[in-house]
Amino acid sequence: MKISTKGRYALRMLIDLAHHQDEGYISLKDIAERQQISKKYLEQIVPMLNRGGILRTNRGNKGGYMLAKPLDVLTVGDVLRATEGSLAPVTCLEQPENDCPRAEDCATLYIWQGLNDVVQKYLDSVTLLDILRHSENMDGNDYCI
Repeated sequence: MKISTKGRYALRMLIDLAHHQDEGYISLKDIAERQQISKKYLEQIVPMLNRGGILRTNRGNKGGYMLAKPLDVLTVGDVLRATEGSLAPVTCLEQPENDCPRAEDCATLYIWQGLNDVVQKYLDSVTLLDILRHSENMDGNDYCI
C-alpha cells in the first residue's frame, strides 16, 4: 500500500482546518497558501471529503470549509478511505466478503488479513486531535529538562 499525494494533501488540508477551526469557514485559497498546495488540486479533493461526511461546506461571501466531525472522532483511516478508497493490501480483501475462489486454499491469505487488520486498526486509532497534539509538541513549546 502506498498513500498517494491526494491522501497526504487531504490530511494536510484537514489538519489546517483543525488548527483554524475557531475561525469559522475557511477558504481553499487560505488553506492552499498556508499549506503550499495548489488550490486546483484541493478542489479535486474536496468532493471526496464531502462524500465521506468529513467536510462541511458553505457557499457565498463568508463561505469556505470546516470539519463536519469533532477532532477526537475523525481518524486518519476515515480520511484515507475517503480519498484512496480501499486500504486493503490485496484485492480479495477489498470487500467485506472475500469471494475469491482460492480463498479456502490460499496459503498466504492469513498474512494479508493480518497486515490488513494491523493497518486498519492503526489508521483508525489516530485522530486529528492526536495529530494536533503531536504537532504542538514538535513546535518546541514543550521542554523537558
